[in-house]
Amino acid sequence: MTVTLFIPCFVDLLYPRVAVSIVEILERLGHKIDFPEELNCCGQPAFNSGYWDEARAVALPVLRRLKNAEAVVIASGSCGAMQKVFYPQLFAGTKQEAEAKNLAAKCWEFSDFLATKLGVTDLGARFLHKVTFHDGCHGLRELGLKKPPRALLAKVRGLELVEMKEEVCCGFGGAFAVKFPMISTAMGEVKCAQAAETGAEYIVSNDSSCLMHIQGLADKQGMKLKVIHLAEVLTSR
Repeated sequence: MTVTLFIPCFVDLLYPRVAVSIVEILERLGHKIDFPEELNCCGQPAFNSGYWDEARAVALPVLRRLKNAEAVVIASGSCGAMQKVFYPQLFAGTKQEAEAKNLAAKCWEFSDFLATKLGVTDLGARFLHKVTFHDGCHGLRELGLKKPPRALLAKVRGLELVEMKEEVCCGFGGAFAVKFPMISTAMGEVKCAQAAETGAEYIVSNDSSCLMHIQGLADKQGMKLKVIHLAEVLTSR
């Protein structure tokens, strides 16, 4: 099929290798890639801050560009939840309501697209490390994506997955980290401590924004923990 990629702004600017890895995987599986470079934000920052009119202005070009997409794959549980769950709320009662619902039905977070939509879990990857997995809040609580990423990791040769004791937020939350830096830092330190307790070398996640926050705090504390996006693990050999 033709897969339209929505690459979040922070992945595009800070972690482009994640997007490249996703393209490599989908093309290897025989799919054609459509990447709309003109789309650089889903409107989530404004939406989360209560500026829904401004969020709609940002989201409208997304609706128009993705209207005829066969399937939309999103490199983030956070932005995935915005389009799949919150766009229908954002456009409820407007003339774009039907378009928002139509788009939501075609949106897939990356791991969910592979494991659920395509039924693919074994990509022949090899990653000889002990890892633990961080569930981003939107992916876990809004999209319910606990099983898909773990099903993919289970097929990676040489990888040992050790779960953390609790599913807790890393403290990033986008604007939350800016508005409440002390609380955000404290939450992130708890997450780092729980990850360190597992003895893992790497923290894997579907969300580069969470990983950016965690890596910054781990580095400041002198921890040896490293972070890596799931897509990068799945392209390792």
